[in-house]
Amino acid sequence: MKKAVFLFDLDGVIFDTEGQYTEFWDGIGSEYLGDPHLAEKLKGETITQSLRRCFPDDFVRREEVRKKLYDFEAGMKFRYVPGAYEFLSYLKENHFPAAIVTSSNRDKMAQVYKTRPEIPDMVDRILTGDDFARSKPFPDCYLMGMDVFGAVPDEAYIFEDSFNGLRAGRDSGGHVIALATTNSRESVAPYSDLVLDDFRSASESLSANFGLFL
Repeated sequence: MKKAVFLFDLDGVIFDTEGQYTEFWDGIGSEYLGDPHLAEKLKGETITQSLRRCFPDDFVRREEVRKKLYDFEAGMKFRYVPGAYEFLSYLKENHFPAAIVTSSNRDKMAQVYKTRPEIPDMVDRILTGDDFARSKPFPDCYLMGMDVFGAVPDEAYIFEDSFNGLRAGRDSGGHVIALATTNSRESVAPYSDLVLDDFRSASESLSANFGLFL
């Protein structure tokens, strides 16, 4: 059987949270920067990277917005993208290596674990934005994910939704599967090898497009 490792972004891939983040960051953009469409510019970045981009010379404002984000995340609803829970469970039960590779930091992940305590047991590793020096769109995070499992790019299947994440996956050399949860199918198609609406047909689509027998 062909070796395969599965690397998943978190927001917009495992959890249907991008709409909540869009609302938050567009609100911050309107309030502080006069930019009601700020969220689209930040998707896939770490919080530190986003705050430096928005407030390059204002440390006080950075910390103010960081606190607002922490409070916001404490009340977020981490609903699974349709089929995501079942697909992760299937991979775990059948011993396929899998990792979450997210730009979220450990504080955010602590909030996730409170709401979804099952998540750490559903994958072999969770890599956060605190684990790599350069965030998406650089490919470092996915190269690290491959290295964790001793895999080469042709063995890696990367699930992403944001343009920064899709670019990171593409530049890592892995097979990129776009989830059309945040952006349209047409807009993500040029950055991916396969587009899925959600995970409900993931096994069949991966088998048909990559010859994987899941």
